[in-house]
Amino acid sequence: MIEDFLYAIQSFTRNKTRTFLSLLGIIIGVASVIVITSMGASSTKQVAQTFGTAGLDVVSINGGRLTRGRNAVLSFNETFREDLFDNIPGIKKIWYKNSLNATIGYNELSSSVSCSAIETGYLEMYNLELQDGTFFNVTDNQEGTQKIILSYDVAQDFFPSGDAIGKKVMLVVGKVTFGFEVIGVLKEQTSGMENGSAYIPRGFYSKKIMPNPSADTVMVQAVSNQMATQLVDIITNYCTEKSGSSYAVRVTSMQSMLNQMSEITNTMSMMLSAIAAISLLVGGIGIMNIMIVTVTERKQEIGIRKALGASPADIRQQFLVESASITLIGGIIGVITGIIISLCVEYVQKQIFVINIKACFISFIFSVITGIFFGLNPASRAAKLDPVIALSGE
Repeated sequence: MIEDFLYAIQSFTRNKTRTFLSLLGIIIGVASVIVITSMGASSTKQVAQTFGTAGLDVVSINGGRLTRGRNAVLSFNETFREDLFDNIPGIKKIWYKNSLNATIGYNELSSSVSCSAIETGYLEMYNLELQDGTFFNVTDNQEGTQKIILSYDVAQDFFPSGDAIGKKVMLVVGKVTFGFEVIGVLKEQTSGMENGSAYIPRGFYSKKIMPNPSADTVMVQAVSNQMATQLVDIITNYCTEKSGSSYAVRVTSMQSMLNQMSEITNTMSMMLSAIAAISLLVGGIGIMNIMIVTVTERKQEIGIRKALGASPADIRQQFLVESASITLIGGIIGVITGIIISLCVEYVQKQIFVINIKACFISFIFSVITGIFFGLNPASRAAKLDPVIALSGE
């Protein structure tokens, strides 16, 4: 078989143009599959990097659409928190959050911000880091102290020199103005789901802004990322049963969203890869055509080999190896070409470079199988040639 492969290489070098045209369909097919799967994997990883790894174990519960009936709407109060802990396994921690639109003012400057009233440990749960200052402690939440933590962008707007800690800012909620001391400035966030502008203790919100409020959002931290995905369905079913309405809540998790996005991307990549693989079949038909011409041109060679004792199996193997060699070389060139194109495209689009090794392997093997499959008919024709007729050149 090695001799047949070396002889096939010699045959290719004698017919360079024909060999190149035979390789073209295989190269395009393999390269297309690799580029498509690489782009899909790159997009998925880019989205995952944008979200970040923090918060993948968190499930968010928000109020759903209102429906008729007294039991259709759930109240996110302390009883609800206790019920979740008592009835649903796999919960590590539960945080309550309220969101409000407010205006921050300092001296002559003012800006509208999205403010969040949070409980102690909420920011740490998202792995948010402080550039300056400290986080809220338990006392801040229990006593409702008038302290505030600013995002990096807001702090830069009001305190470009970086001296925000200890400064007094005014927070206007509705028509009421409150004074807050800046105790922390968050580092600039480049990823993650939590992107608020300012944070105050929820204890202050419940005492001074909205007495005994229900939470706008319930953040449930699961014991693991995998459990967070399961909790989405578990909590949804629990709340539906408790409220009597399937629209009572909206339960989501970043991990489940990433999983769904990955599934969609993989499905699209598979569909596009299947379309691209058609060019492999077209290339295979071209190879079969070229091999039939080759068998016709080399009748006398086949006749001489048979006259010298070569069996039909030897002749069949020779042409099968030649056909498979074309697609083998085409597959290698296609893989290299696909990787180079993927690298260039992802560099231009400033995406993360990702190569789907499984796709490279499968497309390469499929290209070789294509060569064997479409080379079988010409090889069988060559094996069945009568040596007398072959030597006569008719």
